[in-house]
Amino acid sequence: MNPQDLLVYLVTDRSLCLGRSLEEVVARAAEGGCTMVQLREKEADTGEFVALARALHKLLKPLSIPLLINDRVDVALAAGVEGVHVGQSDMLPEDVRRLMGPDAIVGLSVETEAELLDAQNRPVDYIGIGPVYPTQTKKDVKGSPWGPDGLRRAVELSSLPLVAIGGVQRDNVKDVAGSGVAGIAVVSAICSAPSPTEATRELVRTMKEGAR
Repeated sequence: MNPQDLLVYLVTDRSLCLGRSLEEVVARAAEGGCTMVQLREKEADTGEFVALARALHKLLKPLSIPLLINDRVDVALAAGVEGVHVGQSDMLPEDVRRLMGPDAIVGLSVETEAELLDAQNRPVDYIGIGPVYPTQTKKDVKGSPWGPDGLRRAVELSSLPLVAIGGVQRDNVKDVAGSGVAGIAVVSAICSAPSPTEATRELVRTMKEGAR
């Protein structure tokens, strides 16, 4: 996996798309320079989930933007996408890797330092770390928000690239970019933006400037 794929990582939420279709929002984000997309669907039944995954993959594959599925390895395999992202209570990364194969992208969420350290020995390509800031998207968190200083320490502890998620918005992304993480994962910052293209473009620009 190219670490640059993680720079600005869209995690989808249809309920935040302001009435627009998910395909439209993802297409606009891709136009703005989004580097990876994770399809997260907690409410869709399996058939709808697979159909959505296939539609997004058809859109993103010609643009060389990887599509990952949240949690559901069966959906990822059915749709032929590039990878899967799992949390601490989902399928074990070892099982995901065995099912998805050596070339798939596998990501794992962590919320605590203990989970971060444990993840170093897992067969994953990157770690999603959060929440960075308090967020309404995910309320059942185990510890306090990491903040930019916590992210800097996490980067020092990790041999794997880190993607910061949770409460990352245009007004704080500069601080996150300066922490040394490989990328940011955002939901409402793109899905709920008046212009997903411009919002993504601005996030990409800020992340690139922060990395210099």
